[in-house]
Amino acid sequence: MTVKPQWLRVKAPQWQRVGSVKEILRDLGLNTVCEEASCPNIGECFHVGTATFLIMGPACTRACPYCDIDFEKKPQPLDPQEPLNLAEAVRRLRLNHVVITSVNRDDLPDGGASQFVLCIEAIRQVSPKTTIEVLIPDLCGNWDGLGIILEAKPEVLNHNTETVPRLYRRVRPQGNYQRSLALLQESKTLAPKLYTKSGIMVGLGETDAEVRQVMEDLRAVDCDILTIGQYLQPSAKHLGIKEFVTPESFAGWQTFGESIGFLQVVSSPLTRSSYHAEQVRELMTEYPR
Repeated sequence: MTVKPQWLRVKAPQWQRVGSVKEILRDLGLNTVCEEASCPNIGECFHVGTATFLIMGPACTRACPYCDIDFEKKPQPLDPQEPLNLAEAVRRLRLNHVVITSVNRDDLPDGGASQFVLCIEAIRQVSPKTTIEVLIPDLCGNWDGLGIILEAKPEVLNHNTETVPRLYRRVRPQGNYQRSLALLQESKTLAPKLYTKSGIMVGLGETDAEVRQVMEDLRAVDCDILTIGQYLQPSAKHLGIKEFVTPESFAGWQTFGESIGFLQVVSSPLTRSSYHAEQVRELMTEYPR
């Protein structure tokens, strides 16, 4: 078994608060990516009462070898109660900022865009001051579906590029790097005042030059926020780790990202797409649109 370096060891979660959040989620029949994807920050985030909700799941129609979410070629029908239950969870947890993500639902004509909209609208009804970030799949390039989501006016549109182009076939075989960039670019075309965000994981064999090229590609499509974190292998059957990237490398990428115009770069070994996502509220105050 690979021994993690000291900088990847996290504090034991305070289970009283974790349990309280989990109780609400179970009561409402909701999934979180925090649990389904085995996020290392679950203790910290649940302790402060935040969670990234996973809709249309828990099973995914894609089988990416790095991901700990279950694969299901024919997933269950959408739950019509899910948007209301999600909104109730936001109310009970008193969230100022909420992240809604989903599994890939390539079986649906709109990729699940309409379910995102229903969730956004339900939250607006019960908690109008809560800012909303959606972390969406590529929708198989369905820009009409993307437009439906953006018409609901989330504050942040997040779509992860995940890795460098050279590694796509191995890491993200059903994804397409150019399609992901096009989604982010189309989002800004459809909603110019939108904050866009993307994330990549490292430690899969990419080079420093390749990471910087992805960062430049993202800035070329006017992406505002970037997260960079260490890939951690969920189990022996998942894609293996090539290296544990040092904190110094992450700090270098943050400095480079800020120098080329990202409004925010969150880059550290334990960073995940939604880690400290609530900080975007401060960003929106500093860079209003």
